[in-house]
Amino acid sequence: MYYGALKKNDIADGPGVRVTLFVSGCTHHCEGCFQPETWNFEYGEPYTDAVTEEIIEAMRPEHIAGFTLLGGEPFEPENQRALVNVLRKIKDAYPKKNIWCYSGYLYEELSGQIKGTGRARCEATDEMLSVIDVLVDGEFELAKRNLMLKFRGSENQRLINLKKTKESGEMVLLDP
Repeated sequence: MYYGALKKNDIADGPGVRVTLFVSGCTHHCEGCFQPETWNFEYGEPYTDAVTEEIIEAMRPEHIAGFTLLGGEPFEPENQRALVNVLRKIKDAYPKKNIWCYSGYLYEELSGQIKGTGRARCEATDEMLSVIDVLVDGEFELAKRNLMLKFRGSENQRLINLKKTKESGEMVLLDP
């Protein structure tokens, strides 16, 4: 897996100050994407264990609220297989800090509730979903772009509280 950027003090991609990883590789190719360079699976630098350690260390300060994962597309199977271990280490090290993830795939597709392209689901998907606290799902749609939205770019995208969704068995949206 490759990654395009690691931000250690991000305030745009979730609540509070966050550590954010932008992974490379995306097959959605949304019109108006804010970083189409990340569509390339080999954009940026190779992801290594040293990057995981850098993330863990960057999250240590008290003022860091959590970790955000976006891209590119974190739920491309090629990325999931590497990221599931990273997310597990973050959750083990900081169980009280939250994990947000942005995906162009719909939650229903990732969770296997509906059949979509079939591309996203792999052996790592369910475990990734189990450690993510908030999933921002849905492709960016240029026609539904709204700069007034908090933590998302287009009106079709949802902020899903995955913990409450799993507990209740029904979709629970986060009210930012």
